[in-house]
Amino acid sequence: MTDTLRPVETAAAPAAPDSPKTLKRSIGVVGGTLLTLSCVTPASTLFVVIPDLFGSLGTATALTIAIGSLLCIAVAFCYSELGTLIPSAGGEYAMVSTMAGRLAGWLVFVLSLLVVMIVPPVIAIGTADYLAPVVHLDPAMTGAGVMLLATVAGLLDLRANAWITGIFLVLEVIAAGVVALLGFTHAHRGLGSLTSMQVAGTDGHTDAVTAMLVISGLAIALFATQGFSTAVYLSEELENPRRNVARTVLATLAISTVVILVPVVAITMGASDITALTSGDISSMVTAWSNSAVGTFVSLCVALAIINAGIVMVIQNSRVLFASARDKAWPEPVNNVFSRLGRFGSPWVATLVVGVPGALLCFVNLDTLYGVTGVAVTGMYLLVAVAALLSRRGQHKHTQAWRMPLWPAMPILLIVVLAYVLTQQEVSYLLWTGGITAVATLYWAFYLRPRRDTRWLVSIPEDAQV
Repeated sequence: MTDTLRPVETAAAPAAPDSPKTLKRSIGVVGGTLLTLSCVTPASTLFVVIPDLFGSLGTATALTIAIGSLLCIAVAFCYSELGTLIPSAGGEYAMVSTMAGRLAGWLVFVLSLLVVMIVPPVIAIGTADYLAPVVHLDPAMTGAGVMLLATVAGLLDLRANAWITGIFLVLEVIAAGVVALLGFTHAHRGLGSLTSMQVAGTDGHTDAVTAMLVISGLAIALFATQGFSTAVYLSEELENPRRNVARTVLATLAISTVVILVPVVAITMGASDITALTSGDISSMVTAWSNSAVGTFVSLCVALAIINAGIVMVIQNSRVLFASARDKAWPEPVNNVFSRLGRFGSPWVATLVVGVPGALLCFVNLDTLYGVTGVAVTGMYLLVAVAALLSRRGQHKHTQAWRMPLWPAMPILLIVVLAYVLTQQEVSYLLWTGGITAVATLYWAFYLRPRRDTRWLVSIPEDAQV
């Protein structure tokens, strides 16, 4: 147990002059939910991720997303319980370190760092496609501009960002609502089509969707609403985190599921035929149901949703880097720089370190790296589920926190599902992620572990320990 952190109750102590820096508690459930929903980006999911599912699952897409949303409840329960036990800007790595040991927490941090650096620019590059009805731009240049804009916004006070992202979020929800209304009012088939399990074949005929295809599609559906995990990164800035972290996580999951699933049902019912549905060209469907002006409005709302996601991801990711420096993950000069706070209370150096390289990555071919992030996210959630299994042992059992129902069945179910998802990934992605994890383990073995008294000291904010 030498590498397992001390229980939360025994970690509290009077703040010393050189105690770890903490972020300012400035937002409540509403602000936290707005920021977290913006990371889910329901409109981006609807227009970017869901078309791929339509292409492979056809009319079974809505059913697959519904099953994935149910599985996400288990994920949300794990995050809610661990997030109230360990309300730290370190997010997953702080939770896993405390429950499952420092090495497991370090590996979770490395996996999250992959996501931190790759996913935002990949999403940002897609902005140009949805601005095309108004202006044609270079995808890489546009993506870099979005990343720089998100970086500037990330330097502001978190309360200001909650309002900015909230306005953008309203617009993307309106776009999703327009799609749902048009789909339902132009329905070509009834509710029974949602379970008809049909997809257009390559030869022009209709093929049946097998149960195994639905199961494989869960890999995408499971992560369609996973952005609710952002709430644990913001937990250090949430007022009354013992209560509000769980409320934010669960409220975000419920809202995002509705915003994504209802339009998918409408699109399935409103598509003119199976071939049109399988094509996944939602913009063309919207134009056919209405006119080009409405199609342009929806596309612009999606572009704003992507910008919104960039802002929230930079905010989230900078908090992870800030927390790692505060917890002494690096040589001291690096820790001192990454842990600096600006005039608005935001970790400004960490924000720049996340945002500026993200702009540069927009000019790199990220196909392989994006596949690696899929493996990284799955592995990270798997370790979080393991930590949730350990959350009620010893003194943690009596710590004041939100407790999930049906424990330990929920984390066990999640472990089984995520293990299956890993088996469905390409071998090359598994090898890349495994190699990075191996290098991270060597860093732990030769630098962090020999300095266990002065390095990788995962901290919990003092006001959250009582």
